[in-house]
Formats: sequence, structure tokens, C-alpha cells
Amino acid sequence: MAGEAGTAAAAQSSAAAHQATEFHVSEGYRRYVVWLLFTVYVFNFVDRQILNTLMQPIKEEFKFSDTQLGLLGGLAFAVLYSTLGIPIARWADRGNRVTIIAISLFVWSLFTAVTGMARSFTQLLLARVMVGVGEAGCSPPAYSLISDYFEPKRRATAFSIYSMGIYGGVFVGFLVAGNVAQAYGWRAAFWVVGLPGLLLAVILKLTLREPPHGFSDGARAQQEPPPVGEVLGTLWGKPAFRHLSIAAALHAFVGYGVTGFHATFLMRTHAMSVAEVSNWLAFISVAAGLGGTFLGGKLADGYATRKQDPRWQVWVPGISTMLNVPVSLFIYLLPAKYAAIGFMLPALALGTMYLGPTFSITANLVGARERALAGALLLFIINLIGLGLGPVLTGMVSDGFKNHFAGQGLAEVAASAEGLRYALAIMVCVNLWSAFHYMMSARTLRQDMPARPV
Repeated sequence: MAGEAGTAAAAQSSAAAHQATEFHVSEGYRRYVVWLLFTVYVFNFVDRQILNTLMQPIKEEFKFSDTQLGLLGGLAFAVLYSTLGIPIARWADRGNRVTIIAISLFVWSLFTAVTGMARSFTQLLLARVMVGVGEAGCSPPAYSLISDYFEPKRRATAFSIYSMGIYGGVFVGFLVAGNVAQAYGWRAAFWVVGLPGLLLAVILKLTLREPPHGFSDGARAQQEPPPVGEVLGTLWGKPAFRHLSIAAALHAFVGYGVTGFHATFLMRTHAMSVAEVSNWLAFISVAAGLGGTFLGGKLADGYATRKQDPRWQVWVPGISTMLNVPVSLFIYLLPAKYAAIGFMLPALALGTMYLGPTFSITANLVGARERALAGALLLFIINLIGLGLGPVLTGMVSDGFKNHFAGQGLAEVAASAEGLRYALAIMVCVNLWSAFHYMMSARTLRQDMPARPV
């Protein structure tokens, strides 16, 4: 039996090596792959961002508290999004990643449209849970695909292009929310962003080719993936990954918890309309979000390659995250509307530079058949802490300050505005903690990485 198993494994390895040899792609097709996945990620984040943008009109219709808004924007989505990512990633490390992404895109797009039909908090909550179920199947398979199309020295840049989809989605979400919701109501906005995703799912399935696992690393990388527990245990046993995942989770805690309330902050504090806020934040997202995300990956790849030192992949996000804090505080502490908007540009650019390097390093810490699972573990930690807790705790702190100011005799509207302002100023300081863990990750990064070129 052992001999038969060995023969079967050898045959499987030989077939995988032959498949890798026969699979050829042009540089142009590689660009098509990463930009198509970028487009999918745009849809992924449009469906998330639109809820954040429309929190105020939803709050006014249903009379929700900020804590309830935080639950809808964070925990409701994050619970299944985070937990389902790991079994879906194991499927992706073994099966067809293109099919997984196409099915997932179809599901989350459908339930985004369904969100526009909700008539109660419970219905909104369930719709957001199902959006989270669908979106759980997007990024882990996409990380694995990108790793197979791009070799290590170009991965941070490729991951950054994919991650730019976050801010492309934010941009589109703001525009749709600001214009469609203003003209036709917040429900119509969910229908407009949800339904086109069904068509994109078909296009992706028909045009995106499934590469052999380990294609960019050569045929030698083809083997059956190790057991889930072994992969997760080995990865978590690396100090570089532990610090990296904590750093990214704290960064996401700030990102989801703070920037998710930026539209509401501008409406309450500076009396801006939904359309005005949406147009300004759309511009900031496309200029600073896309630029900062791409620059983070480009700098990390450039310095790591030129200096032959992979630690630049964590130094770049560590430095940018640290600088984000003082710049962000000006947004909340300056009284002038346009000063707040102006400081959002550099704050967002600095706050987005961590994305490409963080996911690139994670892919480089494991083998070719483990990358979807490694990405899912990182997303699990990021989203449980960042997306799950960030918006909820920000909302709770805001409600607490609001009650305090109201108790001091401040009018309801003013107390609500001041409560949110103070909450955001406090929560953004968590990025200093995040920067510390990025720097700690660099201490063992070189010895924790498998023996492969930068």
C-alpha cells in the first residue's frame, strides 16, 4: 500500500510539473489578471462602502443608535466573512480558484441588492451577514492566484494593485450613494451597485484562466497541500507573522472604525449634505487611496529588491502607519471644514500603504499550496479585530461621549457631533500600537521566511 501511495504521489507530482510546463501566459495577460481581480475587489468594497456612506439616512429612517450602525457596518458582516474564509481558502488551495471567486461574487452582489429591500434592523442585519458570506470567497483565492501569476520580487506591487480595489470601491460607492441616493433614496443605491456584479461574475468565469499552483515558483512547488492545522500552526509559530497580523488587525481597527464614520462626521460636524460628502470623499478615495496603496507596494518591492533585505516590506507600512496618527488628528481637531477635508488626503495615503506589503509578506512566508489559507488566516485576524470590533467600539465610544455632553447641557445635535469627533480622535491613536508591531515583525522576518529569493 505504501508503494502504491508513493507511486500515486509521484504520478500526481509529475502531472503537476507537466501542467506547469504547458501553462504559458504573456505579460499582457498577467496585467489583465491583476486588473480584472482589481475590478472584482472594487465591487467587493462598493458593496461594503455604500452602507458606511448611507449610515446617516438609514439612521434617520429607522432611528438606530450609533452602536446599531456599528453592528451593521462591522460585526454583522465580519463574523461569517472571517470564519468562512478558512474553509473556503482550503478549497482554493486544492480546487479551482476562478470558480470560487465567480460564485462568491454572484452571492454578495445578489444580497447587496437585497439589502435595499430591508424593512427592519433584523432584515438589514441578515442581508449584511449574507453579503459577508459571499465576500468570504473573494480575497483568499485571489491572493493565491496573484502569487501564481507574479514572482516574489513583484508580488507587493501586484498585491497593491489588487488592494487598490478597496479605494476604487470606496470611490464608486461614494459617487453612487451621493447621487443615486440623493435622487432616488438609499434603497435604490443598493440595487444600482449590487446588480452589475452578477454580470461581472460571468465575465470572470469565462475569461480568467486557472494557473497551476506554484506556477510563478516553478514546477518544483507542485505538491498536495499540508493539513490545515499544520499550516496554521507553523505560520502562527513564526514571530514575524504574529506581529504582522496583529499590526494589520490594529491598522484595520482604525481603518474600519474611524474612516467608516468619516461621512457621518462631516455631515454632523460640518453640516454637509450626503451629496457633498460623497463627492468630496470620492475624490479623496481615488486620489489618496489608490495612490497610497500603489506607492506602498512599489516602495516595499523597490527597497527590498535594491537592498536585498525583505524587512523593507514591513518597515514601509510601519513608518507610514506611525506618520498617519498626527496627520489624522488634524482632521478631527481643526474647526474649519476644508481643513478637515484637506488633511484627509495625506492621512488616507499614509494609512493605505500597508496593504500590498502586508499580504505579499504573508504569501512569501508559506509554500505555494498554502497561500490561500495563509491569506485567510490573516484576513480572519484582521476582520475579527478590525472590521468586527472597530466600527462597534467607535460607535460605543461616540455614544458614550454624546451622553456625557448631553448631560452637560449640550443640545442633542451638538452632543452627537462632539461625541463622534472625540471618539475618532481617540481611536486613530491605535495606529501607534500597530506601527510598533510592524517594527517588531522585522526583527525575525528574514529567518522566518522559507529559502527563496526576495
